[in-house]
Amino acid sequence: MAKISAIFAREILDSRGNPTVETTIWADNNSVGAIASVPSGASTGKHEAVELRDQDPERFGGKGVLKAVENINKTISKHVIGRDPVKQNEIDQILINLDGTANKSKLGANAIISVSQAVCELGAKVSSLPTYAYISAKYGLHQPTSKNLPTPFFNVINGGKHGVGNLDFQEFHLIPSSRFDFKTCLRVGDEIYHGIRKVLQEKKANFGMGDEGGYTPNLYSNKDALEIITQAISATQYQLGRDVFLGLDLAASVFYQGGEYRIRDRKEPYSPSDFINFLIDLKNKFHLFALEDPLEEDSWDDWSNLINQMGQDTLVIGDDLLVTNKARLEEAIKKKACNTVLVKPNQIGTISETISFIKLAKENKMASVISHRSGDTNENFLADFAVGIGAEFVKFGAPSRGERVIKYNRLSLIQDYLTRASKTNQ
Repeated sequence: MAKISAIFAREILDSRGNPTVETTIWADNNSVGAIASVPSGASTGKHEAVELRDQDPERFGGKGVLKAVENINKTISKHVIGRDPVKQNEIDQILINLDGTANKSKLGANAIISVSQAVCELGAKVSSLPTYAYISAKYGLHQPTSKNLPTPFFNVINGGKHGVGNLDFQEFHLIPSSRFDFKTCLRVGDEIYHGIRKVLQEKKANFGMGDEGGYTPNLYSNKDALEIITQAISATQYQLGRDVFLGLDLAASVFYQGGEYRIRDRKEPYSPSDFINFLIDLKNKFHLFALEDPLEEDSWDDWSNLINQMGQDTLVIGDDLLVTNKARLEEAIKKKACNTVLVKPNQIGTISETISFIKLAKENKMASVISHRSGDTNENFLADFAVGIGAEFVKFGAPSRGERVIKYNRLSLIQDYLTRASKTNQ
């Protein structure tokens, strides 16, 4: 039996240049180790587990994480060293008990998830398995093959808190058909992504790059962004509604004010019922396959109304609504508020709680989207995690920027591994 022999945490920078936590963990004689670093969101649900920030204005504008690092090195390590890293549930429960709060605000969700994830990756190493195979074998949720890897959502235009105040909606997604294998999906997404740049240049639109690698054009309306993407698709060999589909992450809580939705597409604010009708019109015109956080995160009845009207043929995805929290998901199931879950381990704080959330979703025939955060790091754990638990979809940003591409490239490599394994076993 392997045992955890040492833990060391430190402060590093994420993809936005903000501090975050990195934890290294070793087994036995220090010959085997694993490293986990923590992402951070710009648009966060109010029910998420709490990141611990130092609030010291003299360092990183108060965003330092030295307190979280110290909590790992001086407190958590004492209770985890000597444990078997394959005992994920046991170690995660120790972390939860040490914190003792409902939202992990004492030790910090960023401290806790970095240790929990590092334990998971170390468990795979001492088991001599790739992380995806270890997770698959450990939890029994999915048997990966080269043909059943997740379909990617590419965030090709960034708005909201991921952009520069250019658009209200946070993410504009390009979604290849799930009939394609992963590598084909990656090629389709990349080709159209570069096509969007050409369209923007032809229109002489001012644009930069957002937090997640998508373009940030200065457009008149949110609908204009969808028009740009459809124009780029029309210049390729791919057909909208057959080979590729569109999706939106609206992050609607951000522009929900006083019971109304205020966006630039019209001067007057939308009532909830009017906004739902607006979304239905967008869906029909632009072949929208997925809507993430289309409504305010606590407007349960409106979510149920939306599901009733478009849930049969559209993914209605709960992110801020659910925050990877099993209790929130139970409420959503009871109220039939969404049909797809977004999964972000750092929203809840441990791998075990994330797995429990996914199991409940699967039991209720809900699809899963494994998601990065806008402030991410150059690691690929989420790619393995998505394959291991059998997620139908992944959302790692645009096919651009190192912290996004590393995850897509890992999925591509996993496809190669699985293809070779299937030929070896024939």
